[in-house]
Amino acid sequence: MITKAEISGLILAGGQGRRMGGRDKGLEPFAGHPLVVHVRERLVDSTAELMINANRHLERYGAFADRVVTDAEGGYQGPLMGIYSGLRASRTPWVVVVPCDSPALPRDLVPRLLAGIGDADIAVAHDGDRLHPVVALIRTALVDDLGISLAAGERKIDRWYDRHAWCRVDFSDCPGAFANLNTVDDKQHLEVALRKELPTA
Repeated sequence: MITKAEISGLILAGGQGRRMGGRDKGLEPFAGHPLVVHVRERLVDSTAELMINANRHLERYGAFADRVVTDAEGGYQGPLMGIYSGLRASRTPWVVVVPCDSPALPRDLVPRLLAGIGDADIAVAHDGDRLHPVVALIRTALVDDLGISLAAGERKIDRWYDRHAWCRVDFSDCPGAFANLNTVDDKQHLEVALRKELPTA
């Protein structure tokens, strides 16, 4: 059984936010708090350490994490580079990866991923209809293989997963929990939908 002491949390907040006018999505206000705060709440009690992968506003992100990890290579190369950077920085044998723009993730996300991983090296959330590759529990020992894949030009998360023993974890009872906010309209619509569930300042 994987214990809390063996797991680090990694919030991916290293993107350019192009569909949100270039704004730093993780720091966008949502229900009275930055988006990253809502996501942090889903990880902090179930992990030994919390990391945020970010490439700007590092000091601000530092207030919400034990460590801020920048991309190992510049140029905003996407979430797979963020995952690699977090795996490389991890001090634990497992890392739970989540995006910064999904404020309604299940509060029992980590225990459910742990319960579902079995003998696999990667467990990925599935909402009953689609896979969510950036919501996953990953064995840190895969970091060298990911580095090789990135060096070969791979940037698709699901294609890298297919190189390893991975499994789906069923979250079909809460598909709306994986809504992610790519635009200002997305943010406004979800904020209204979840107003009764999310804390306000």
